[in-house]
Amino acid sequence: MHDSIPTKPALAALARHLAARRNVILRNWQRSVELDPELTTSSGLSRAQFNDHIPQVLDAFERRLQAQDPVEKELAFEDQKASAAEHGLHRWQQGYHQRETIREWGHLHYWVLYELEEYALANAGLHSTVMPIARRALVRLCGEGVCESAASYERLQRTEAASRVRELASALQQLQQLERQRAETWREAAHDLRGSVGVISSASTLLAREAQQDPRRASASQALERSVASLRALLTDLIVLARLEAGEERRQLAPFDAAALLREYCESVRPLAQQRELFLEADGPQSLPVEGDSVKVRRIAQNLILNALHVTTRGGVRVQWAERSVSGTQQWLLCVQDTGPGFQDRSATTPLERALQQATTEAHEVEAGTPGADAATSGSAPAPTLRSQSEPDSASHTSGEGIGLSIVKRLCELLDASLELETAPGTGTTFRVIFPRTYLHPATQG
Repeated sequence: MHDSIPTKPALAALARHLAARRNVILRNWQRSVELDPELTTSSGLSRAQFNDHIPQVLDAFERRLQAQDPVEKELAFEDQKASAAEHGLHRWQQGYHQRETIREWGHLHYWVLYELEEYALANAGLHSTVMPIARRALVRLCGEGVCESAASYERLQRTEAASRVRELASALQQLQQLERQRAETWREAAHDLRGSVGVISSASTLLAREAQQDPRRASASQALERSVASLRALLTDLIVLARLEAGEERRQLAPFDAAALLREYCESVRPLAQQRELFLEADGPQSLPVEGDSVKVRRIAQNLILNALHVTTRGGVRVQWAERSVSGTQQWLLCVQDTGPGFQDRSATTPLERALQQATTEAHEVEAGTPGADAATSGSAPAPTLRSQSEPDSASHTSGEGIGLSIVKRLCELLDASLELETAPGTGTTFRVIFPRTYLHPATQG
């Protein structure tokens, strides 16, 4: 319904009345907000801070009522929206939650409507169209006020979120740079130390030749040679780990037979198992064609198998491989089980081992709820641990400061593989690695 000519003077009079009652409206509004138990932020504001841009909003509302043509009405309406948006911005800066700002608009709506109703009662001869026009204008005023305030909040939240993302990205970039620098420093230090170890190794070889005639010196020389060999292996692992952490390693993807690779490696270390009077079983399909980085897969198997042989004093190690499909995703598994002492005290394990155990538990929960995963046929069920045959204190799971396990974890990340750990007191330890059967881009990748 358009404003008719007879109603214009009445609407103008109403606008002048609202302007005269402005302070009363604002006081009643503030008082009702103060009495609202869900609105507490306003209590710390002065009257001027509380009123904020609402007087300008009411000015625009009154101009809207007095407007003589559509252009004036639209200008007044645009001023309303601009002032409401500014009000939302200031409420954000004053620490309001969005819900508080919207409730305040509700209180303002109530008190302006109250003034309209009181004016209508005091002026019984008003044209029948005056109050409906005023009420519709008030509904539009408060509706747009809520929308503009909410829009201001949304824009500010997006800006703040984008700023936080940029800060986090910058912090992450700096952290990665520090990690690369730290890894490079470790690599250089380990490389220098390995050079020094080479000198010591040469010297120990000369001492061993001279000590052949003296049994006591021969024993000491052999102990020195073992220590030098152990230190050389440790430094080599440090260099490898440093390269992985610095992002200097790249994966070279190509087809290979995982079964042939694992069976060949098990045969190469079988003499070591026999020397320690341990069994070493290799079990899996005769052929398992996959795609991946065969060198890094071999390194993963080497670290897990040698570690298993190291911690096991009686019994032995079982190496298994298999293929599986989960929800249409083709994968293959490598399991390394030992009859070592397991973890006797969870608090004594390394943070990396605890993280792997937690990740294993979560992975099993996800697999249990994944449709299309058949535990009986796909190999998704957890590999069982073997009964422990070693004494609880026969080996330390933290030997080498967990460098070998850290290398395995980093290599798994590089190959998009997951690493799981199963162990408990009285049982051995099982490591399970889940590799992709194929990759999306079978080319050299980092």
